[in-house]
Amino acid sequence: MNKNSKVLALKYRPKTFDDLIGQEVVSKTILNSIKADKIPNAYLFTGIRGIGKTTTARIVAKSLNCLNGIENLCKDELCENCDAIANSSHIDVLEMDAASKTGVDDVRDLIEFSRYGPTSSKYKIFIIDEVHMLSKQAFNALLKTLEEPPEYLKFIFATTEIKKIPITVVSRCQRFDLSRIKSTELFEFVKKIKDKENGKATDEALKLIVKISEGSVRDALSLLDRALLSLDGEKKLDLSEAQRIFGYFDKSQLIDLFNLILKGNENKVIENYRKIYDQGIEPKIFINDFLEILYYFKNINSLTLEGTNFSLNDEEFNKIKEISENINSEVLILFWQFTIKTLGELDIVSNQHLSIEMFLLRLIHLIGFKPIDNTKDDNLKIDTQENKEQKNISLQIFDKETVNQIKNVAQEKKIKPQAQIKTNVINEIPIKSFNELVDLCNKKREIKLKYELEKNVNIVKFENGRIEISFNDSLDKDFVKDLSSKLLEWTNKRWIISFSKKQGEVSIKDKEKNKQKELIEDAKKSDLYKTILDFFPDAELTEVRPLQKDEE
Repeated sequence: MNKNSKVLALKYRPKTFDDLIGQEVVSKTILNSIKADKIPNAYLFTGIRGIGKTTTARIVAKSLNCLNGIENLCKDELCENCDAIANSSHIDVLEMDAASKTGVDDVRDLIEFSRYGPTSSKYKIFIIDEVHMLSKQAFNALLKTLEEPPEYLKFIFATTEIKKIPITVVSRCQRFDLSRIKSTELFEFVKKIKDKENGKATDEALKLIVKISEGSVRDALSLLDRALLSLDGEKKLDLSEAQRIFGYFDKSQLIDLFNLILKGNENKVIENYRKIYDQGIEPKIFINDFLEILYYFKNINSLTLEGTNFSLNDEEFNKIKEISENINSEVLILFWQFTIKTLGELDIVSNQHLSIEMFLLRLIHLIGFKPIDNTKDDNLKIDTQENKEQKNISLQIFDKETVNQIKNVAQEKKIKPQAQIKTNVINEIPIKSFNELVDLCNKKREIKLKYELEKNVNIVKFENGRIEISFNDSLDKDFVKDLSSKLLEWTNKRWIISFSKKQGEVSIKDKEKNKQKELIEDAKKSDLYKTILDFFPDAELTEVRPLQKDEE
């Protein structure tokens, strides 16, 4: 095949480590290991699609078997081995697609083939792509050979689903996580390829390609190939043309629609939405794009164009920045919550198009929304709770009593709920500080909540009815839901729990650890400690506790 007739993704496929973009650490590590002759039995490359896993595997194979050695790797003029590996025709480098050969018999054939040494190179190499597709039996058959292969045998695995590979296999490999290519780096790469192909495209169009590719080099080149082939003559690919080619939704239309919502123009809102709908956009895609726009409106002041992954062009960025100056943050948060709810409702409605229109009209009315007074909200909550308890109690009683006792059941319905509600109001517990909240969890035997508050939560701000926190990665995913539920139960009012970017105070457990360290350091300075060490030189002070009165 003529080189110029190849698609761009194949034509510009990296041939050496220097050609790889965004994987400098991986390249350096592998080269150093080969130079130091510390080559692992198996390599495992993982990452998103089109990021260079199989390509890297071939480059590693060439580096191991190059006739010129690792110090003089072939670049332009390929040796016999490197040329054969590049063309997938080398007798000692076997490439296997695990998606089509998943069974244990395929692996056994592979193992049998590995018993024979290399024919014309230093190493016999097996490259297995999409290795996670192998069956459980196939993995088990591979384990022994993988752990103790002959010196001449090397495995190179590639996968997009690392979690589907048994840990016993992963532990026997040297794992490399290929990172998603940064937008700026991918943009420069795509721009360079465009220039080499004498293509004509604006930077905004190329940024859209980078955005759609989501960090995948192969996807970016395929999109560029498609875009350049769609142009006639001297026509230049601009942003609007790129959006049309890729069927990508123009966010400027969504920004204009959002601005009309803020102005409260119902007719214009519906008219503009129908224009967007006529372009063929799906309701769920519309809602997801709407959520993205809401995010940018809320956080536009903390973003830069480089930090948006090319989601916004210059014009869109500036338009959002201008409009956002007159928007209340609370309105945006309310919009976000309502939009998330609407996204879930789309699965249960028969006409999603009409549902979206009603959603947009309801947003207009939400702009004038005022929070309900806390007292009224509490009363409503009690009433709701009363209704629920009446139903629950009546059902429980009905299950226990016989049909002949229906009259007694009706009487119990009226009496029991009232008593329960009064108890809840009387037992309302005030919580004035974070420490009081922790103590209350202890008294109520909510051990899990107490553990999370002490160990994984950093308090930023604590007010009556509002808690602002930061947290570590160990925080339970249901923490906020569980804490909100208990706070409502204990105080008879809703609490707002929000996450902060601020670091917050040191956790209670960390405070205790720091205090213990200080006590230990002070104790080590004492004469008593020095005396003990004279008698017990191997002794180590691990804990200091205050002396109890009964111990004195």
